Amino acid sequence: MIWRIPAPALTVAALAVLTAGGCATPRTAGPAAGVTPTPVGQSVLRSLAVDRAVEERILALDPERITAADVRTLASGPAPRIVLLHGGIYPVHLAMESFGGFLTDMGYPEAKIRNPADGSWSHSPYESSSQLAGLLAWYYEGEGLRPMLIGHSQGGIQAVKVLRELDGAFGDRIVVRGPYDNSDEDRTTFVDPLTGKERPVIGLTVPYVSVVAAGGAALLLPNQWSMVGHLRTIPDTVEHFTGYSVGLDLWAWTVPGVAATSDFEHNGTARVRNVTLPGWYNHVLLPVTRDLAADPTARAWIDAYVPGAANGRAPLEETGQSVLWAADVWYSVRKHWCLEAQRVIRARRALLGER
Repeated sequence: MIWRIPAPALTVAALAVLTAGGCATPRTAGPAAGVTPTPVGQSVLRSLAVDRAVEERILALDPERITAADVRTLASGPAPRIVLLHGGIYPVHLAMESFGGFLTDMGYPEAKIRNPADGSWSHSPYESSSQLAGLLAWYYEGEGLRPMLIGHSQGGIQAVKVLRELDGAFGDRIVVRGPYDNSDEDRTTFVDPLTGKERPVIGLTVPYVSVVAAGGAALLLPNQWSMVGHLRTIPDTVEHFTGYSVGLDLWAWTVPGVAATSDFEHNGTARVRNVTLPGWYNHVLLPVTRDLAADPTARAWIDAYVPGAANGRAPLEETGQSVLWAADVWYSVRKHWCLEAQRVIRARRALLGER
C-alpha cells in the first residue's frame, strides 16, 4: 500500500507554515538520563565487542559492492549513527519517518537512526545547527564511528549549515551536546575514540552527507538567512557529499538547465556529486519510501543498483515513488557504513596489537 497525504490538504498546510515565518516548535528532548561520562583515552575501542569471525568478514567486504547478504554481515558489527533532518512544514516529518523505516527494513540498525532519548526518527530544521554539530561530536566520541547526515528540503539546508558550523563559519567554538538532556555539556572538545586525543568540535569531518530538494522558499525563513549565498558551497567538513535536485521544483526553485539553482560544489577537498532526479518527483512526498523495501521487484532493483551503471528503468516510479533516490542513497549508506566499520575495526586491532 502506498502511503499518501491528500495533495490539497498538504499544500494548504505547507503554505500556512511558510507564511508563518517558520513558527514550528523544535523537537524537545526526551527524559533526562544523565550525562554520559567522557570516554578516557581509547576506551571506546577497547570496549568494542565484535566476534573475530565477523570482523574478518567485514574487513573482506568491498565497500563499492555491498550486497543484501553483506548488509546482514555489517549488521552484526558496529554501525555509524544516521542523523535524519526533515523539512520544515507539517506534517512532512512523517515522510522522513517513512524513509527511516525504509532504511531499517533494508537492514540498517533502527537503534542507530532513532533518537536514543525520545525515539524520534528525525531532527527539525528549527533546531540549533550548533547544537546538532555538538551532537555529532558526542556520537562519534561515544560510539567510535563518525555519523552520517541525510536532509530533505529545509532539512537539507540545515545539513549544509551543520557542515558550515563544523568548519567554523559561525564561530570558533562548538559545545558538545548529548541526546539525553536539554542542555549543552560544559566542554568544547571531545576525545577522538580512534586516537585517544582531545580535539575541538570545530574541524570534525563526517564521512557522508546527502541533501535532496534543498533551497528555494525555505531560505526566506529567518533561521536560514545565514545560508543565503552559501547553500551550494560544501566545506571540507564532509568527505563525500551528494546533492539531489528535482528537474523542476517550485518549492526549491530548481530550474532545468540552470546549474546555479541545483548544483553544489566544493571549496576544498570534499567530493561533491550532483544528481538530477526525474521531474515528476513530488517535493514534499519524496522521502516516502518504506513500501519499497516490501516490494520484491523494487527491493531487488535497489539492492543491485550502482551509481553510473546500466541499472535499467527503476520499477514503480510511475506510481510516484522515489525509487531512484532511495536506491542511490541506500548505495551510499551501505558504502560508508562498511568504510566506517572497517575503519574502527582496524583501529581497534592496531591498538591491541592484533592483525
